[in-house]
Parts: sequence; structure tokens; C-alpha cells
Amino acid sequence: MGKYNLTALRVRQTALQQKAAGKIKRLPQWVDVIGDIPPSQVLVRNQPQQHQLVRQRVKTLPGASKPQVVFETEEKRIKPKKASRMFQPLQIKFEEDQLRKEFFRDHPWELARPRVLVETSGKDYEHYDWSRLQQPGKRLDGESVVQRQLWLLNNVPDMTKSTAYDIARREFYRLRLQEDIERRVAAEEAEATGATFGPTRLEIGMELENQEYERWKQWAKMEAQIQEQRAASFTGSALPSSEEAPAEEEAEKVPQQA
Repeated sequence: MGKYNLTALRVRQTALQQKAAGKIKRLPQWVDVIGDIPPSQVLVRNQPQQHQLVRQRVKTLPGASKPQVVFETEEKRIKPKKASRMFQPLQIKFEEDQLRKEFFRDHPWELARPRVLVETSGKDYEHYDWSRLQQPGKRLDGESVVQRQLWLLNNVPDMTKSTAYDIARREFYRLRLQEDIERRVAAEEAEATGATFGPTRLEIGMELENQEYERWKQWAKMEAQIQEQRAASFTGSALPSSEEAPAEEEAEKVPQQA
């Protein structure tokens, strides 16, 4: 059948023919199993099913007295794929993926903070109540803002994406400021009781910058001397040495003193 290789589909038939021809003494044990449960004969492979993105919202519908939970489905636009990627598994996406992308795009330095990625049971999210941003036993980070924004979208009536983002960010900034104040007060209390701390990161950075500046000054001085010597070699004039220069300066000062 052209480019199709059907050897694997005809393995039972091949075993029966080899037994009839006397090439093998007895049939393999899997011959009867394959006869009862034959392999699939379908040679056409279907494309993966396009999954829909489902979002939960609480909206006040026209004619309703109370807000109701509404599930909105967003169909994904099917993009043309290359032949080599046509049958690859689809990427699974959730609503919070876009929220997470927007937050870390606005706050890139939050990615530099250390984070704990280890979970104790795999269902730690069941122990958190995202009706508030700060959770006991969980460090405040960007994921807290994402989950808080998602909770507002799923539970507050007629909540928009931008409004939920502003509310979550406002709470996040307030808690971050509170952490900075607590850290600064703790350091001042420790210093008042005799504790000594090493240089801060800013001081270490300034020291490294000063060392680099001094190294650059030595390099610039050497380069300037090389250029002066190169220019003197073309003109034929001799450069004053380091010992002759002070003598000339003293000779110039003598008539002035007289």
C-alpha cells in the first residue's frame, strides 16, 4: 500500500503462516489474544480537539433581581500549523495565565524575588481563602495578586478585569509597604541593642564601582601616555621625563621669587 507499513497489523497472520510452513514449532501465546482483540485498522489520524476557555463571572442579567453565576466560553481561533506540528498535543491554557502575564509584565522585578515552589500535598490551594490577599503560611508574591484578581472576577458581581487588577494591586502595594516598614524597624531595634550588620547591597555596589573607576583611571592614563609617545615619534620631539618636569617647574619659579 505504498508508503504505509502494515507489518505490525499482520503479525498474527505471519505467525500462523510460519507455523503452517514449519518454521516455528508452536504458536506464540499472544496469537489468540490478538485474534480476540485485533489492533486498530484506522490509518487516518484526526487532529486534536480544540479546547474552549471557560470563564466564571457573576453578572446581573436583564430581568433578574439578583446577580447570577454565568459561565462564558471563548472559542480559540484555529491557527494554521505546519505539517510537522499538526498532530502535536495542544497547549493547555487557563484564565489566570493571561492575568499572570500582565502582572509580571508590569512588575518584572517581582520575578527576582526568591519563591518557594514546593507543595506539601499538591492541593495547597484548598487551604487558601482568596477573599483576602494575605494568606497564613504563604509568602506574599505575584501569584497572590493573580489569585486575588481571579477571585474578584469570579465572585464579585459586575466586576471588570481592570477594576479587579487595581484592587489587587492596591492591596499588594499596601502589604509590601508594611513589610518594608517592619523590616526597617526590626533592623533599627537590633542596632539599638548592640547588633552590627555588614555593608548593605548599596554600599557593596558603590565599593565595586569605585574599584572599577580606579582601574579605569590607570588604564586611561596608560593609554594617554601611549598616544603621546606615538605622536612624539612622528614629530621627532622628545617628551619630558618624569624627573625633568619638576626641575623645569622649579627653574620657572626661581625668577618669580627673586
